[in-house]
Amino acid sequence: MAVRRRASPSVASDGAAQAPVDVRPVPGDDLPTLAPPKLAVILSLSVAFFIPFFYVVFYLWGFLVALRSIPVAARYLLKRNLFGYDINKKGTPQGTLKVPESLGIVIGIVYLVVTILFQQFNFTADSNWLVEYNAALASVCFMILLGFVDDVLDVPWRIKLLLPSFAALPLLMAYAGHTTIIIPKPIIPYVGLKILDLGKLGDIQTIHGMLAVFCTNSINIHAGLNGLEVGQTVVISAAYQQAHAFSIYLVQPLLATSLALFSYNWYPSSVFVGDTYTYFAGMALAVVGILGHFSETLLLFFLPQVLNFLYSCPQLFKIIPCPRHRLPRFDPKSGLLTGTKDGTLVNLFLRLFGRCSEKSLCIRLLVFQALSCVFCFWLRHVLSGWYK
Repeated sequence: MAVRRRASPSVASDGAAQAPVDVRPVPGDDLPTLAPPKLAVILSLSVAFFIPFFYVVFYLWGFLVALRSIPVAARYLLKRNLFGYDINKKGTPQGTLKVPESLGIVIGIVYLVVTILFQQFNFTADSNWLVEYNAALASVCFMILLGFVDDVLDVPWRIKLLLPSFAALPLLMAYAGHTTIIIPKPIIPYVGLKILDLGKLGDIQTIHGMLAVFCTNSINIHAGLNGLEVGQTVVISAAYQQAHAFSIYLVQPLLATSLALFSYNWYPSSVFVGDTYTYFAGMALAVVGILGHFSETLLLFFLPQVLNFLYSCPQLFKIIPCPRHRLPRFDPKSGLLTGTKDGTLVNLFLRLFGRCSEKSLCIRLLVFQALSCVFCFWLRHVLSGWYK
């Protein structure tokens, strides 16, 4: 979590206010050098994720380009005063370092280039998937732009909630899938229908639009730790790979480029991803779920994000007081985080399992994310044939 270099208080990605910082220009000679990427962690993850899909080595160059581009972009962002200070390291030498922000813009651009070039090798001019594929990329591109605008201009929260609605328009207009919902077998006797038709431009578009809004904002508020935003995206993307080919075409480059960012964002973080990345990742995962026709599976993959949102609702809707900062308390002497009473999954884990370091807490949350994906597959297997 960062305190941005702004002249007035602003709001962090999880709703926390950010303290004002000196806004004098940063001399070029004083720009900090990024720490080397944590490639050992990334390579071990890559082996587990990519062995079943070794035939898509096309995406390896996307990983390498993103890995080399991040330090270059970080230097330009520092020159433009787009940096922050790590709140969870306040009171330590690491808490005084200038950490470049908004590196999600690099990952988003590389992702778009890879997925656009991939069409040349896989799709023909009359491909049935081509229209929806490009509509998905248009929505993702739109969300990257709006996310970067948010990072630069610090858009108010009431506006942030509307941004994914506009970005999802190309996807919703190009949607050519079914507009029906299969009623679960146990409740068919009560509703008297086996299939419910929602209409082409009716409720199905509204549902998909709301799903896109939820996915983008849920990753944005389940944040505050080094590596958490990118880590949850990597875990969900790895689970998505078990779906059909269309999902793989869109998720593999997301996984490859996110791993490159993860190598710099993992504890201790050398860069911050910014709202650009959280919006981009949420929209990319949403379009795969919508166009792949497995919205229920998507929500099960997002179980930690759903729980975090529900737990945050009393504060988000001002039912109970919502402080400017909803982060854990950091003890610079012990280096441990202590949970507060604020309604976030990060604080809940600290209250349930006790104080721990930022790295250990992030690992616990990512393990919970992975277990949620495993639970999704188990549940679908158990309910197969009985539920639908």
